[in-house]
Formats: sequence, structure tokens, C-alpha cells
Amino acid sequence: MSLAGHYTYWVTIFLMIAGLYIVIARGNLVKKLIGLGIFQTSVYLLYIAPGKLIGGTAPILAATFNTYSNPLPHVLILTAIVVGVATLALGLAIVVRIREAYDSIEEDEILDKDSAGDEGQ
Repeated sequence: MSLAGHYTYWVTIFLMIAGLYIVIARGNLVKKLIGLGIFQTSVYLLYIAPGKLIGGTAPILAATFNTYSNPLPHVLILTAIVVGVATLALGLAIVVRIREAYDSIEEDEILDKDSAGDEGQ
């Protein structure tokens, strides 16, 4: 097996590293949510890549087919996409509320304002 033959895994690894880097290195909450979305996409690819067999067909029984692809990973990923979109929407709604409360979406500024508010009490 050559390394080029596993390009889907290389793309998955690249997206995982990029998404994790964005989450860790950025202070902007919207950018962190985008990083989580990229990381989530890499997990989708990780599940989908081995789910398709070369020469495989849909699991419909017929005498002409011997190799079938497993539809379960695809169904699970469809469910994960729906949950991911709902989670992203909730995260964005929370960022809007944080922006209203702290007048910023930068993590450092929010922590500074919160710690200054705790010292005044």
C-alpha cells in the first residue's frame, strides 16, 4: 500500500490538526466554533472513508452482486451532521448572549471583564 492510496486519511489528519489548532490558538469565540466545525468534519471523513468498498453496491440482494457496502456509517454520519448543525446553532446563540453581556467575543477580554467584576464585589 502506498501513502498516496490513503489520501482520505491524510485529508482527515490535516483537518483534525487544523481544527484543533484553531480551537486552541484563537481567542475569538466564533473562530473557535469554526474550528470545532472543521474538526467535526474530519471525524465525518474518518467514519465515511472505510464505509465504501471498491466494487461494492447498495445492500440490495441480487444474484449478480457479491460485494455490498455497509450503509450504517453513512446513516450515522447523517445523524451526526444534524446534531452538529444544532450544536453549532446553539453555540452561536450563546456567543450572541456573551456579546450582549460582555460587549466582546474575545476570550481574553471576557475573562478580564469577569475578573474585574469579581474584584469589585
